[in-house]
Amino acid sequence: MVDFLKEFWMFLRVRKKYWLLPIIVMMLLFGTLIVLTQGTAVAPFVYTLF
Repeated sequence: MVDFLKEFWMFLRVRKKYWLLPIIVMMLLFGTLIVLTQGTAVAPFVYTLF
């Protein structure tokens, strides 16, 4: 996983695609939110945010 992140960072630096970083981070955050709301005890607290 660390190797993938290192290679992805090098891709962003070489190709000057820094605008992709916030998109990837937001996708990861929303993906984590979806996984947490799938029948866990955290679900009621997440629903109050929206």
